[in-house]
Amino acid sequence: MPLTIEKYAQNPIIFPNGKDFRKVVTFNPGAIYDNGKFLLYDRAACTLSPFRTAIGMFESEDGKNFKPVGDQPVFTSEMLGYPEGSVQDARVVKIDEVFYMNYAFQPYGFDCFPTGEGVPFYDTSKYQNWEKCPYPMITRSGIATSLDGVNWEHLCFTSPEDIDDRDHALFPEKIDGKFCLLRRPMDFVGEEYGTDRPGMWITFSEDLFDWSQPKLLATAQEPWEGEKIGAACNPIKTSRGWLVLYHGVDSEIVYRVGALMLDSNDPTKVVARSKDPIMEPTEYYEKCGLVIPNVVFPTSIVEKDGVGYIYYGCCDTSIGLATVAIDDLVNSLFND
Repeated sequence: MPLTIEKYAQNPIIFPNGKDFRKVVTFNPGAIYDNGKFLLYDRAACTLSPFRTAIGMFESEDGKNFKPVGDQPVFTSEMLGYPEGSVQDARVVKIDEVFYMNYAFQPYGFDCFPTGEGVPFYDTSKYQNWEKCPYPMITRSGIATSLDGVNWEHLCFTSPEDIDDRDHALFPEKIDGKFCLLRRPMDFVGEEYGTDRPGMWITFSEDLFDWSQPKLLATAQEPWEGEKIGAACNPIKTSRGWLVLYHGVDSEIVYRVGALMLDSNDPTKVVARSKDPIMEPTEYYEKCGLVIPNVVFPTSIVEKDGVGYIYYGCCDTSIGLATVAIDDLVNSLFND
């Protein structure tokens, strides 16, 4: 029986509203179900020049109809001491009554324009502070914490400042007493790293500050995965292991989604993996957008009553929802 992932008929569920900090785009949301509500954290911008994103917040009773929490972002680059920068792509878990938000961080401003070719044009020429970095557009990753899901504080960085390292995602519980983190360092390529292309790596920590030597977890294998893959969502625990959604980009710059399963007790081991994509752009809002076309980019999957709510960015412009029976998705990986 083929896997069925149903895209919500009223997608996009969140889109630019024409007035506040998400005037131009709202996409790549982190989400979590807590205390009877779905909490969603979007990446939003009010202009393309400069293209500077912050993280906002929505809440919902049913996971489909969301309302904003306040009229200001809940996490910004100013909170890190970088007023020109951007924070983006929140991924949120709750461990021992503390909310943890993985986020990506670009320290300085830039302009972003659509090209119609699948890759946006990024211009840093007006922003001289990029000269301080090893190369323009470098992206670092960090963790912010909150006790209520609304008020956030930066805790630590989870990657060094001299490499591009994003798609960080914490596991929602400790494993053998340690935090576990997925990451995608673009610079970990070559004979010394055991891979000729950027892939997904895994690392552990007792305190979130000192991390073990990263171990290569997975790299692109199929043509649709292209030359790099990265974690899409925080893993969720199932009866057969840790379910991880990931993204791949093919040679035509089409973003698709795959899934893999990690061993319950040893998540450094991949025990099952999809051969074909489980999601790809099919709808108008996934094929046409303000910045980049042909993109489905999940950054969260929330399980409730056996159903996975997949929240994803559409063309760096709006937010879509897809649902799937978790058991069906898991079983499909072992039957693929």
